[in-house]
Amino acid sequence: MSRKTLIALGSNELSVWGDARETVQKGISRIAEIADSTPDCSQFYATPAFPAGSGPAFVNAVIAIETDLSPQNLLAALHTIEAEAGRVRETRWGQRTLDLDLIAMGDCVLPDLAEFMRWRDLPLVEQLAKAPSELILPHPRIQDRAFVMVPLCDVAPLWVHPVTGLTASEICAALPAHDRAEVVPIGL
Repeated sequence: MSRKTLIALGSNELSVWGDARETVQKGISRIAEIADSTPDCSQFYATPAFPAGSGPAFVNAVIAIETDLSPQNLLAALHTIEAEAGRVRETRWGQRTLDLDLIAMGDCVLPDLAEFMRWRDLPLVEQLAKAPSELILPHPRIQDRAFVMVPLCDVAPLWVHPVTGLTASEICAALPAHDRAEVVPIGL
């Protein structure tokens, strides 16, 4: 069963594929090869590194695809693409050649509502130190991240969060105006 799937892409480091913009573009191409549909791509955006001061600005984008892969198999494929770009996971939220985040797959809530809520409500200090050992869907931090929500609204403004019932546009509008203003469109 094919499901609408949202994937966020980001880069702020040179990769074997080139600069950050070239790397995000190649990441989109590689994801297209495993998708059941042509990706619907957002604009590219320049965004400050998070947390502040953790590295150079990112190039970010979001794509929407259809896929019949399981969430776990898609995540494994995304990790393979990251590795092809030279991604090494050393520092949580550090510089990255390519970061591919599985944001949502249809109305999946994984592994269950309680675990999703636990990770969504985790204090920032703990987020910096801990990573989940299993896939959490939808991504538990999207409501806090303008660098995801602004490009997501380019491709799926009416996507409905399966837990909150809010659309992507509503989630984005609830973010602080300053955060949204830091997500600046860049030309291709």
